[in-house]
Amino acid sequence: MKINQISSTVAQLARPAMIAVAAFSVSATFALAQEGAAAAAAAADDDSISIGGLIKDSGPIGWCIILISIVALALVIEAFTSLKRDKLAPPDQIDEIQALFDEGQYQEAMNLCEEEPNYFTRVCAAGISKIGHPFEVIEKALEEMGDEESIKLHQKIGWLSLISNIAPMMGLLGTVSGMVAAFKKIASSGGQASPAELAAGISVALLTTMFGLVVAIPVTAVFAFLRNRMIRTIIETGAIIEDLFERFRPGEQE
Repeated sequence: MKINQISSTVAQLARPAMIAVAAFSVSATFALAQEGAAAAAAAADDDSISIGGLIKDSGPIGWCIILISIVALALVIEAFTSLKRDKLAPPDQIDEIQALFDEGQYQEAMNLCEEEPNYFTRVCAAGISKIGHPFEVIEKALEEMGDEESIKLHQKIGWLSLISNIAPMMGLLGTVSGMVAAFKKIASSGGQASPAELAAGISVALLTTMFGLVVAIPVTAVFAFLRNRMIRTIIETGAIIEDLFERFRPGEQE
């Protein structure tokens, strides 16, 4: 009972202090907002905002994010051109190898796979090299080569996943460094720094955060798209290869 009374008394005493602190915070925020708006209006009158100016104001970390975005663009272009269905498993090669299998010309099929390497032909070549062995050996060779080639394909787009994770982290690093610069300015001025003096640090903080998100969001979306398309192609190609070598399964041979 005494504990409840003490808690109630403390709450009653603390309530006015909390209200005072909240009122002070709101008033201080409103005052800073007014000063910031005035500074922004003055800056808008002096200089027009441009992309080049934003990049320049973002500092070294902003430049690093821009560099990462260029690398990401190059990787995206390369992935879109090399991870297409027609590149991984060209339909004309599939038809040609199927025709050679139907005719029993396995050496010719092997030569074709070696001359035109891609995901489909590399996996097929692994299986063709084991023809004459038990079907389990052929199946094992196909699985191992399929896994190896799949890993290589995933590594190609894995860099996009890395960039999509690094970009916002670099933006956060810029945010922290910008806020540190702003608080150092406050400390050096004895707490009398004006919004204009804090604008540089806060600008770096916000710009690097924005740049990091601008890079991370589309790269993440592209990575998900490429990964899903690649997985679908691998599954479809695997089914074609499995059906192609099904003739060597015991009980299927004529």
